[in-house]
Amino acid sequence: MTMKTPLLASLAALLATLAVPVHAEKSAGDRVDDGTIAATIKASLLDNRSTSSTQINVESYQGTVQLSGFVESQAEKEVAGKIASQTEGVQKVVNSLSIAPRTSIGTKLDDSLTTGRVKAALMDAADVKSLQINVETKNGVAQLAGFVTSNAMKERAGKIAAGVSGVKQVENVLVVKP
Repeated sequence: MTMKTPLLASLAALLATLAVPVHAEKSAGDRVDDGTIAATIKASLLDNRSTSSTQINVESYQGTVQLSGFVESQAEKEVAGKIASQTEGVQKVVNSLSIAPRTSIGTKLDDSLTTGRVKAALMDAADVKSLQINVETKNGVAQLAGFVTSNAMKERAGKIAAGVSGVKQVENVLVVKP
């Protein structure tokens, strides 16, 4: 048992609670199951020394899990995918993790501002459900991830992000719900 175990339990409970409102159109059972799946994966990533869990986003929809964000190596991406696929209730893993080297503090600040601008632009668009979209930026590359209701919404979100100041490239890995 590692020193992180009490923190993991608290984090898992928090993540399960936060995951519920994002998917309001699902039944109560689906929300709990998906929230539990996402929280379990996040806790497992946090407990694994081979993954930088704070850089990995986990979304779950009807047993399909998407991993997104930026990691430093292919090995880290593969370990995260393996952890997700071995979690009870997971039927499919969409591993959208991107590999990017560490950045300087200045670049991190620029990326944080860019992420904020992209999120604000998505929130301003009435035809995009921005609360269902995770935005991460690294070295000017804005990654859009999560589950959306249509290809049109996915494309619209990508176009909006591409038009934001500071975005050098958009990596649109949004998954259209089945």
